[in-house]
Order: sequence, then C-alpha cells, then structure tokens
Amino acid sequence: MQVAKPQDRGLDPARLARLSDWMDRYVAERKYPGSSILIARGGEEVYFNATGQRNIEDGLPFTRDTLVRIYSMTKPVTSVALMMLVEKGLFHLDAPVSEFIPEFNDMQALVPGAVRIDQTEACAPPTLHQLLLHTSGLSYPFNPGLLGRKMDEEKILFKPNDGPLADMAARVAALPLSFVPGTSWEYSVGIDIIGRVVEVASGKSLAAFFAEEILGPLGMSETGFSVPAGAGDRFASLYTPLAGDAMALNSAETGGDSLRLTDRAGRSPFEAATMHSGGGGLVSTIDDYMKFAEMLRKGGSCEGGRLLSPSTINFMMRNHLPGDIASMGQQSFAEQPMVGTGFGIGGSVVLEPGRVGVPGNVGDFSWGGMASTFFWIDRVLDLTAVFFTQLSPSSSYPSRAELKALLHGAVIA
Repeated sequence: MQVAKPQDRGLDPARLARLSDWMDRYVAERKYPGSSILIARGGEEVYFNATGQRNIEDGLPFTRDTLVRIYSMTKPVTSVALMMLVEKGLFHLDAPVSEFIPEFNDMQALVPGAVRIDQTEACAPPTLHQLLLHTSGLSYPFNPGLLGRKMDEEKILFKPNDGPLADMAARVAALPLSFVPGTSWEYSVGIDIIGRVVEVASGKSLAAFFAEEILGPLGMSETGFSVPAGAGDRFASLYTPLAGDAMALNSAETGGDSLRLTDRAGRSPFEAATMHSGGGGLVSTIDDYMKFAEMLRKGGSCEGGRLLSPSTINFMMRNHLPGDIASMGQQSFAEQPMVGTGFGIGGSVVLEPGRVGVPGNVGDFSWGGMASTFFWIDRVLDLTAVFFTQLSPSSSYPSRAELKALLHGAVIA
C-alpha cells in the first residue's frame, strides 16, 4: 500500500495526532496493554501509530508486525469464503444447513418462556442465510438464557484446542435452538457452523480453503489459525480486567489489576491450534487484515485477482434484517451497538448514525473481536481503518465509538 500525506487526502494531521494521545492515555490508565491503528483513504495509507506493549511481562513493545488474536474478525473472512462458493452456484443461501451437516435434521427450539432446556418444540433447521445473520437460534456460552448456560456447561466455544471442527458442529446440533430460526437475533456460533459448511462443500479443511482461496491471493502470509512458524516473540499476550474467565461475561467480576494476564505468548493454544474456528480462530497482523478490509472496500478485487464480484460485495454490505438489531428482540452480547445498526453478511451496517450515537455514515460496514480489535469501512469517505489491541472482553471500554469520533474529527474534506 502506498503512503500519502494526510492533508493530501482530506485529513488534518494535527487532529489525527489526537489518536496517538488517546492511545497513549489508554495505556497510561492501564486499560489496554498496547495498541496499533492503521488508516487508509482511497487505498493509500494516511496514518499508522502503535504504542504500549504486546507482552507486559517481558517488556516487549506493541509494533506494526505484532500478531494478535482477531477472534470474531474471523467471521467476515468465513462469510467471504461461503459467498465465494455461492458465486460458483454450489448452493443458495436459503439452503438448510442440514443438507451439509445431517446432525441438524429434526431440530427443536425452546418454547417461548421456557424455564428448562427440555421445554422445546419441533422446528425447521436454520438456513445458511440465518446462520450468517445470527438469526438461526444458536447462541454463545457467554449469552444470557437457557441455551447459553447449557453451552457453557458443555464447554462449547470453539477454542483453538477444541478441534476437530466437525465434532464440535455435531455437539452444537445436539442442543435445542434458543428460538425458532428467523424470529429473533442472537450473537452465536453460527459462523463456526458456516465454516464447517465451507469444508463440506469445498472438500477442503477450512484452513486449506482460507490459505488457497483467500489469504494466498490477498498476500496475507502471516494470518492463520496458528501463529505462523518463524514469528518469534511477535505474538501478543492477552489480558483482561475480569477476575475470572475473560470470556465468562455472565459472571464477570472486576476489581484489582485491570490488566490480568489470561493467555501468555509462548504458552498459548493459538500457537498450535487444532480447531479451525470460522467464528473466532484467526491470528493476524494489522497490515494483513488491512489487505482483507481493502479488498471489501474495493468490491472484491485484490492484487492477486478477484475474490468476489462488486455486486456480491454490495449485497453483503446491505442490511439483511427487517429493521435494526435492537428490533429483533433477543437479549444478547454484541460486538457493536444494536440500535440504529443492521446486519449484513460478515458484519454490521449503520442504518442511521444519529440512532447509533456515533459519528459515521449510512452504510458503514464493520465488525470487531472479543480482544477489542475492530475494523470499519466507510465507503462514503472511501476510508478503511483497522485497530488492534489484546484485551478481553471487548465490552470493557467504549473504545470503538471513541475511535470513530476521533477519526471523523480529523476528516476535513
């Protein structure tokens, strides 16, 4: 990516410098161990900054080539993989997932008002579209409700040492759905199930499909389900302000050290992953992920060819819900605001910035990860931004809203 002067791309350098002050403050206040941000406009880099540490215990700085867990920022990659297969005419989005994973035949959903996990009614299996949109009735262990608690009891989270993917998908199918598919919205492991569909439909492991069809053409040589060989000590450690499990949002307790070490580089399951989690398994560098985000901004093209057509990208970046996420009624953890925000294929879509309460434009497409990473694409401003840090959960601080406000405050043309 070529580098341009911010002022030549309609950005005020002095106002952009507020970003570094903000990042330094988060480190000084022990909110984040360290962080980095990369901003491009019109396909040219206009700003990069890194601060703090990737590994506090060893005193290693957070640098441009630091490798991080991107968690749910894996979801857009998996969504692209599925749409690549859709473009080949192998299936359509309204196909039931049971056509690819037979364990999803004969599904049950919790009845409204259920107080026990066995209070269910028969329902149709989720479609691929519903899995992509989080309207499938699946859930996450950290969500409130009967299904979330049951998943927590059975430790269904698609962690990097939970492989293989086919076995975990079958375990998910054995549980009832939280609701009849299509009737509500709940953040879920649906994209992990989509990852398994990609494997079945393509005849390749998800890791192989990513490497050959997406990461290779994009030149994302340091992105994968395991820390790449030869990375040395560039893999960041993960921290949390919670007293217990960094993913246990239902029983979160704070107090004491705001940067508790929860997954140390050198001893992490991400260094030899057995699970190919399409919902949250990738590690990456900020330059690698910018290549992916820029491919979306450019309508599916990249230096290595074309992954998707502009028409398909436009389809993905539209709101596929009947209204905003909040109107879908289900209580759920979400990486982004739910009011004024819709959901497309692979990420959220701003419907009305005023209702979201964050500066932006209609159509802004974005998603984040549990370790507080974030990216967004503003096609009105022709702008792409990627932010990396390593603190879980992502709901700890309002950093994403603050970041968007800071960047919009620097756009002057």
